[in-house]
Parts: sequence; C-alpha cells; structure tokens
Amino acid sequence: MTPVLLGLGSNIDRERHLSAGLDALAGLLTDMRCSPVFESQAVGIRSGNFYNLVVAGQTDLPLLEIDRRLKFIEADNGRYAPERKGLPLDIDVLLYSDQVGTFNGLVLPRPEILRNAFVLWPLALIAPAQRHPAVDRTFAELWRDARIDQQLWPVAFEWRGQPLTPQGLLLSLS
Repeated sequence: MTPVLLGLGSNIDRERHLSAGLDALAGLLTDMRCSPVFESQAVGIRSGNFYNLVVAGQTDLPLLEIDRRLKFIEADNGRYAPERKGLPLDIDVLLYSDQVGTFNGLVLPRPEILRNAFVLWPLALIAPAQRHPAVDRTFAELWRDARIDQQLWPVAFEWRGQPLTPQGLLLSLS
C-alpha cells in the first residue's frame, strides 16, 4: 500500500460535489482521513468562493492509475461538461509516497502545496509531521513560516454524518 495525499476543491454546489468526491474516494482508498474544510476566494480564475480540503489515505493503485480514476470522479461530477460554469469538483494528487519528479505530465509533489494556503493549511492539520519530499520540512513548519497572501477560513462541513471541521477551529474565528 502506498500513502497518498489528495487535494479537493469545488466552487459549484460545493457540499454536494465534495461529498460525492469523498464517497468515490472511500472506494479507492483505505485508512482515509479528511482535513477540515476551508472556504477561500478563487485563485487563478474568476469565480465564486471555493471549498477545499485534503484527504490522506493508502492505495494499492499505481500513481498513473489513481490519477486516471480521479479524472473519472471529476467527470462524473460535471468537471468536463461543456455547459458548466465554474469548477464542480477538482481532485489533485498532492503527494504519492515520497515521489519527486514528473510522471507522464503529473508533477510531484504538487507545486501548489507551497503556493496556496488552501492546500498548505489543510496539509499542516492532517499531516503536520510529514515532510515535504522536495524541501525536507514538515507541513507544520511550512505553514508556520508561509508568507502566502490568500484569504481562507474554516467552514462547518459534515460527511456521512461526521463533522470534518472541528468545532474548536470554527470557534477560533469568533
């Protein structure tokens, strides 16, 4: 089994699409864990706010096969529909074990980890002691030292009747 970290995002019917993505991932991953869910302004596109989270798990699928299956999950949620307006569901492989390099066009670790708060903060919460394989620092250290100018905040979100965002994180905003 190979450890994998995935980033999920949606800006259209966010709860429905993220829940559908998590349901599909539950069939692909074992020992699946979810970070809190964050809302953020769009980066790189003009659109409404996004919900984002990170999922950790184990897979027996090779890297390119899991990436292929993620594209099918995105397609099932309207990602590639010609009439879509926005991004119903985006799922990216952030890390696949400690692989570093380009694999059939897939760059690992995903460069967005170091550029986007909506990726790095959830990573720091779900895998604080895990080291980024290219810079050899933990995600907690990277988040602590990050100088990323992006607005994001935790939001209440339930999946399968369980809250993903701890109440304490939500109360810290009050």
